[in-house]
Amino acid sequence: MKVLIVGGGGREHAIAWKLRQSPKLTELYCAPGNAGIASVAECVNIEAEDVDGITAFAAEKGMDLVVIGPEVPLAMGLTDMLQAKGVRVFGPNKSCARLEASKSFTKAFLERHHIPTARCKEFYDKEDLLEHIGQFGFPMVLKADGLAAGKGVVIAMNAAEAEKAIEDMMGKRVFGAAADTVLVEEYLEGVEASMLCFVDGSTITPMESAQDYKRILDGDQGPNTGGMGSYSPSLIFSEELEDQIRERILAPVYEGFKADGLDFRGVLFVGLMITEEGPKVIEFNNRFGDPETQVVLPRLKNDLLEIFMAVTRDRLAEHTLRWSSESAVCVVLASGGYPGIYEKGRVISGLDDVDEDILVFHAGTRFESARDSGVGAEVEFVRAANGGETDSTATNGAAGTTAGVSCAPPVVTAGGRVLGVTALGATQAEAREKAYKNAEKIHFEGAHFRYDIGRLNRPAES
Repeated sequence: MKVLIVGGGGREHAIAWKLRQSPKLTELYCAPGNAGIASVAECVNIEAEDVDGITAFAAEKGMDLVVIGPEVPLAMGLTDMLQAKGVRVFGPNKSCARLEASKSFTKAFLERHHIPTARCKEFYDKEDLLEHIGQFGFPMVLKADGLAAGKGVVIAMNAAEAEKAIEDMMGKRVFGAAADTVLVEEYLEGVEASMLCFVDGSTITPMESAQDYKRILDGDQGPNTGGMGSYSPSLIFSEELEDQIRERILAPVYEGFKADGLDFRGVLFVGLMITEEGPKVIEFNNRFGDPETQVVLPRLKNDLLEIFMAVTRDRLAEHTLRWSSESAVCVVLASGGYPGIYEKGRVISGLDDVDEDILVFHAGTRFESARDSGVGAEVEFVRAANGGETDSTATNGAAGTTAGVSCAPPVVTAGGRVLGVTALGATQAEAREKAYKNAEKIHFEGAHFRYDIGRLNRPAES
């Protein structure tokens, strides 16, 4: 089967790495990809948001399946465009994509179908919002309605911080049109967790649990990011909690899809806050979470291509997901200044030094010589470095390194989140120790990461 992955981050690298293991796969492409993805797929120099270019490429090449990674092309209707050309797609259509593209749409869905979530009020005018500072007390949660690359949420601890956030959002428009509408939500006390679910026309099947870390600094301090690390399974999940999530959230979500005529097919990411009153929904995403994917897929025993095809054929119910008993921890290495202004093009060293059983998923990287021509120009080089073909068997194939090849062009930074160092272990503590040991081996100017990934960050924990 010929498969095209849309995207070029850590999530897409993890998907490509997992798909490469399928015996049913014959050709794997990624648009646009990155320096790490080039070790397991042929990278195509088409940006993820170039929906016309991607549609034309997929149709011309006769792709058997297109897997859409990021949220923006989904919101732009890429699924609908591909299906109109007769191309099979893993990813929800434009109508369903509103569940992530508009927080107002999601809030209305949750309230309409009586799914536990925080109280909320929408604001369309800056002055009106300023008059309602402290709507639900402090901390005050402010959310840009539209897509903001995972950074459109501000938790203001007091009125001064709230005023600044409102000015940034609706005055300076740092999130552009995404903050034309701003939601103020009740602050939920608890521990955050994530549950990814495969969804087709008749089934919603949860994957193993994970926990993400959104804040830039240890102890959940500082501004929100796209995610500084994750681990799976979540330390707070129990059979009782999973039953509550299935009964109170997943079941009414699925019934809500049917009632509202939402033909959702793909991955539904459910962001949860586990409160004293039980689990409540923080957000929905229409795709694999990043970096949750980097710890969930390494634990999946099933053939991922089979699952993707089953979803597109409405046959998900025929498959039982099987999971490794091992734990996984992913530590994200970020550029200096992220999530604010940061520089690109910093040379990365140490990729060849990580242990053989470590997975290094590339999020924001490129080959230095690909500055002008795109990552795709280096695909043949990577294949040559692997003995003439893409390496699909090496455990550390996710690293995309070219050990022993003296002419290898340097891999440099090309984004805010650069690498995700993922380790598996018999216990969560073992996986965590291995992840940090190997994260310390990788270097680039300005590199930084959190040191508390895998901890619950409760007051009693040091």
